[in-house]
Amino acid sequence: MATHNNNSERNRLFVLLAALVVAVVVFSGWMKLRSNSVAVRAEEVTRQDITNVISTNGKIEPINNFEAHAPAPATVKRVLVKEGDQVKAGQLLLQLDDADAQAQAAKALARLRSAEADLKAVEAGGTHEEVLTTRTELAKAQASRDEARRNLEAVQRLQQNGGASPAEVQAAQDRLRKAEADTQLLESKLSGRFSSPEVTKVQAAAAEARASYAAANDLLKNSNVRAPFAGSVYQLPVRPGAYVNSGQLLVQVADLGKVQVRAFVDEPEIGRLAVGQKVEIKWDAVPGRSWEGSLSRVPTVVTMVGTRTVGEITCSIPNTDHKLLPNVNVNVNIVVARRNNVLTLSRESVHSDDGKRFVYRIVDDRLKIQEVETGITSLTRVEVLNGLDQGAKIAMGAVNAQPLHNGMEVKVVER
Repeated sequence: MATHNNNSERNRLFVLLAALVVAVVVFSGWMKLRSNSVAVRAEEVTRQDITNVISTNGKIEPINNFEAHAPAPATVKRVLVKEGDQVKAGQLLLQLDDADAQAQAAKALARLRSAEADLKAVEAGGTHEEVLTTRTELAKAQASRDEARRNLEAVQRLQQNGGASPAEVQAAQDRLRKAEADTQLLESKLSGRFSSPEVTKVQAAAAEARASYAAANDLLKNSNVRAPFAGSVYQLPVRPGAYVNSGQLLVQVADLGKVQVRAFVDEPEIGRLAVGQKVEIKWDAVPGRSWEGSLSRVPTVVTMVGTRTVGEITCSIPNTDHKLLPNVNVNVNIVVARRNNVLTLSRESVHSDDGKRFVYRIVDDRLKIQEVETGITSLTRVEVLNGLDQGAKIAMGAVNAQPLHNGMEVKVVER
């Protein structure tokens, strides 16, 4: 009886040891298989909005801008505004010392009046006194001519009756010819006293005098700078008493309610641009704030800027609170396409080969190549048009940067 119990005990121990060995072998195999799996990051195909943008940078410019420059060397007499002021149309902004301008205008006016008097005299045939004298002399010459003509007729009748000799007739004819010549000379003095070159010279002098007077008036007018329209004073580099040279900037005024951004886009992106596309502007000086506008002009030519081949664009931006200031640098995002509630993946999940695009689906812990059709892209996402359903699990990449391949056994460690 004791022997039978010992045998049973040994049998149970043997079975237990055998089961333990099998368990160890199975566990070792499982662990070996686990060690062959590649740790990967993964994501699921999800629906969301996606926007395709072209990013660049640009500079703010006023659309309606006024710049006043010194018309001539002068001293700043008065400055009536300061930077940031809102001004009305016609408001006086600053004054230059205009004493020299007034003197020049007075001299120019005197020269103009003299030139116009000369021109009037030429057109009339001389001065008023000269014209009166010539007309008086012409009347006398005409009377002498008429008398000579009557005398000739009388002598010719006497000659027919034998009462006058041929010599007397000849003398009467000579007197008539002289009287007619004197009359023609005086008539020509009234109608064409001056030659064509003389007339042209006087006309040119008059035109020059008019231009000088207009220039002097402009100089005088521009010495008092007024705002041509309502706007904001955004640059005022001069102060009262300062000396300015001809052409030096005095003041800039702009309507800042609407501004534009001038920017450059790389040549490969130009074909995607169209007037009216939405534009988003951000300025680093105002974190968290953005302005929306539209593309107002697309490139018509490409140029080299440094090492880049680019085209110039302008964007119209509403600026009702006048926060955007002229000449500041801003970041520009041009929205060339937008899709709402579409299937998307991260860009790193999508691969390309020979013009085809594909992803690695995770099916039963193994990778399976899946060809996909994609749409627009954003900075981080890709639109999926065909090939995947919502919720499909896609490998993004191996944790150890190992290349992925079809059939690879994986374990997801990060999403």
